[in-house]
Amino acid sequence: MTRSDGTMTTAIAGVAPATEREVTIMSVWPTLGATAYGRWWGRRFENQIGITILGIPLTIGRLMALVSIPFILPLYFHMLIPKLPLVVFGIPNPACRRYRLTNKRVIVEQPFGGGEQQAVSLDRFDSVTLEVLPGQAWYPAGDLVFRNGQIETLRLSGVPHPEPFRQTCLKARQGFAGVQQARAMGFAG
Repeated sequence: MTRSDGTMTTAIAGVAPATEREVTIMSVWPTLGATAYGRWWGRRFENQIGITILGIPLTIGRLMALVSIPFILPLYFHMLIPKLPLVVFGIPNPACRRYRLTNKRVIVEQPFGGGEQQAVSLDRFDSVTLEVLPGQAWYPAGDLVFRNGQIETLRLSGVPHPEPFRQTCLKARQGFAGVQQARAMGFAG
């Protein structure tokens, strides 16, 4: 954070102590691969059967991607509309959600004041695995599964380019756990 005179108020830009407040580290929006319908289309798009004309591959999957535009666009826009039946007025749309990593937890929420759907504290998981379901590879996306031992504590479906988000979650967890450990030993206030 910076003051009006341009000086930093924290040692690292954008980082605040966990005791002060919750700060967003990273946010991602799920892809169409988060839905069964989107994964169904994704499996069709992955079809590599075809020919190459003048160095341009013409595959069944690419042709299906073109044909699917009128069918897939309504789902895409439905996942972006925060409220139904109108964008500003109506009830919150449960299909419109984002995944947000903070300095305290990982949150599944409806943006624009829709509220929190699920969350897991950074000390409530010890591993994050990546599962790419059939049809997600085309997007490219995957499910991030947060586990505490063998127990699944949270699943984020259809995360776009999931590996960077997974690594960031693990690093945030490591920092959070280190601070908690230092507090327990009396080194941090």
